[in-house]
Amino acid sequence: MSTGEVVYLPRWQPGGSTVGPHRGRDAGGLGTFRDQVPFLRLPDARRVDIRATLRDPFEGTYVRRFETRTAIEVWALVDLSASMRFRGEADRMALVADLCAGLAHSATRIGDAFGLIGCDDCIREDVFLPATRRQGIAMERAARLATAVCAGNSARGLAAVAVRLAGRPKMLFVISDFRWPEALIEEVLSSLALNDVIPVLLADRTEDEALPSFGLMEFDDLEAGGRRVVFMRPSLRRRWHERERARLDRLHRIASGYGRPPFRLDVRFDAEALSRHLMTT
Repeated sequence: MSTGEVVYLPRWQPGGSTVGPHRGRDAGGLGTFRDQVPFLRLPDARRVDIRATLRDPFEGTYVRRFETRTAIEVWALVDLSASMRFRGEADRMALVADLCAGLAHSATRIGDAFGLIGCDDCIREDVFLPATRRQGIAMERAARLATAVCAGNSARGLAAVAVRLAGRPKMLFVISDFRWPEALIEEVLSSLALNDVIPVLLADRTEDEALPSFGLMEFDDLEAGGRRVVFMRPSLRRRWHERERARLDRLHRIASGYGRPPFRLDVRFDAEALSRHLMTT
């Protein structure tokens, strides 16, 4: 299992009293120097700035104010509908487990908390981990995702996650193949929009790019059940590609409106590529 280091930076300055690695929005007596303020605004005699006080022509007393360093919560919200059982060039749920292990390792190593919620038609309590700063527990629960049961008909349970995560903003990785109705994508991402939302798109070349121009193909419908035999031909292949591009364009448009554009994950988990995406979007 890959546990590469994921470098991330939240889009907001977090509040709260839990000490962590991120620049907080509050000011206090410890942390990185921020500015000087009159003593009456921060009456802490231990932080009196002698030079600033002596320079004030009105004989005011000044104290040094520092930025607090604050922890955040990083959550993985995982689609466990039946389509996530797909295996092509890679095992889809093994990729999810690698990604979540990387997030769990990276978050807990620097003092942030990692939480996990799995959903199909509803929130799956058997795939739920409250946010924790204990690396061993977080890594163990992430590893279990490789063998999680994916049998639901939809990912509608993700629409109920926002209520459970109410409170201070969090960093949310929504992990799915996003083969959902457009209305559900809109509903889920809009409900989470007060947080820093990063959609992670599980993709596989064999679903689209590797389609032959001619020949009989047998398809498994993982969510509805059953199989279909299709005679693939150039016109059908072209329409297939057009529909897939349109689907990805819709996802990009909706996701960018509520948070960050999607990160594509295929073949293997690349912590460096995810870090670049997080630092540049």
